[in-house]
Amino acid sequence: MKFLIVDTYYPAFLHSLYAQHSDLVHCPYAEQWRALMDQCFGTADFYSANLQKLGHDAHEVVANNDALQRQWTRENAPHLWATYPVHRCLRRVKAWQLSVLRAQVEHMRPDVLYVQNLNWTDEVFLRSVRSRVGLIVGQNASSLRPDLDYGAYDLILTSFPHYVEKFRGHGVQSEYLRLAFDPRVLDYLDSVKPRYPVVFVGGYSSSHQSGIEILEHLVRQVPADFWGYGVDTLPHSSPIRWRYHGEAWGLEMYRLLAQSRIALNRHIDVVGSFANNMRLFEATGVGTCLVTDLKDNLHELFSLDTEVVAYICAKDCIEKVRYLLEHEDERAAIAKAGQERTLREHTYYHRMQELVDILERHLSYPERAARVVGVPG
Repeated sequence: MKFLIVDTYYPAFLHSLYAQHSDLVHCPYAEQWRALMDQCFGTADFYSANLQKLGHDAHEVVANNDALQRQWTRENAPHLWATYPVHRCLRRVKAWQLSVLRAQVEHMRPDVLYVQNLNWTDEVFLRSVRSRVGLIVGQNASSLRPDLDYGAYDLILTSFPHYVEKFRGHGVQSEYLRLAFDPRVLDYLDSVKPRYPVVFVGGYSSSHQSGIEILEHLVRQVPADFWGYGVDTLPHSSPIRWRYHGEAWGLEMYRLLAQSRIALNRHIDVVGSFANNMRLFEATGVGTCLVTDLKDNLHELFSLDTEVVAYICAKDCIEKVRYLLEHEDERAAIAKAGQERTLREHTYYHRMQELVDILERHLSYPERAARVVGVPG
């Protein structure tokens, strides 16, 4: 199969990257794309690299990265390069971004158009490229805007177990696909040793309210350090601000996790009672002892107390963090076992095998197979 994977990145990360590497914007598309993927932000090229290992043709585009997309148009669609809105207006920029993405779909003619951000992608755009693709597949692991048109998708994959029936209730096929870790991250990291007792790297917003309260209780009694985005939404009195060190993206985030004895985790409120975020696999993947909030299905991902440690409330979290800091051998053993479990079962190579199996089942439906076979070459 041929995959075109559509992703979007946080604007703050893109601004930081290009500010640090001012010459990057002038590089050829392939070189610029490679430099961006090597930052290991989000899912980077974890999908395409592992799909390629399985014998498929796959490529990620970062649809809201204007610098990268402008270079693509310079090399492949000069008429679109010339129409970039110099006088920036959000509506005009988004329209240009979608025009470039449409040109990339035309250029690649994928069997599978794989959309990583349902909230960003325009349903009018999806319907406009319908005849140029086989399956239109969405991937979701976050809250969704209320006006989303589910009918634009043939299939939506989600790492939220409780969202599967939600999507099916909207009349769209849906399957459960968990998140993962890519072991290549370990090759990118320098040799690191723990230097922080406890680290949290993540977001601070109203969507994380219950988790923020736990972090605030903890920092008053345990030496914890914080990085991430959205801290400006916290009140000035929040104790998280006492030990906040700024944003951390991609490899910098992985390095901080690897340098911590304990990586804290808490889930966004929308996950409900299910364990589901990337930090579960990022922290264990780099060999850090993960302390996370207890969820109904956490035991299906990791063995509790031997591969990860789970807490049920702020008091329980503080007690367990203190215990682990005082019992280094036990902490190290849990960290090692957690990493071994992730590398054994929770890598993107494993997930892409699962993804291909899911897609082949859906392509076996006569109406789906006919659509893929009928895609113009």
